Amino acid sequence: MPYTPIVATLGYVLSPDGRQALMIHRNARPGDQHLGKYNGLGGKVERDEDVAAGMRREILEEAGIECGTMRLRGTLSWPGFGKAGEDWFGFVFVIDDFTGTPLTSNPEGTLEWVDVDKLETLPLWEGDRQFLPMVFDADPRPFHGVMPYRDGVMQGWSYTRL
Repeated sequence: MPYTPIVATLGYVLSPDGRQALMIHRNARPGDQHLGKYNGLGGKVERDEDVAAGMRREILEEAGIECGTMRLRGTLSWPGFGKAGEDWFGFVFVIDDFTGTPLTSNPEGTLEWVDVDKLETLPLWEGDRQFLPMVFDADPRPFHGVMPYRDGVMQGWSYTRL
């Protein structure tokens, strides 16, 4: 069967000193499958845009800021992750600088600056704990991971770095 995932972006905006990341606390929509969890910013790539343009658009829509320098840190395949078991494929970015003042909330929840070294203490998707260290480490090689889900539960995790 062909793999036809939903293509998405996931971005972590760094504070000017690089010690904090802007996270969304998904606490605004009762039917949200991410309700109560913290996540980076991002979403679906639109049909006529590349992934970098999609990341920039999502950051502007969700946080009200313009991206400056962005680094692609990796890619993730999430087979079965969607609410109805859809497959997702994400491009993970770090946004090193931005212009504007971030919003404090959006329709999905509250935006909060969180110390990068404290991210693992937040209520996250279990899978995020697997790849987040690679997003923020000093290794310049991007990671490429596969993280299957079934019924909202991570079933496994594997990755390579090139």
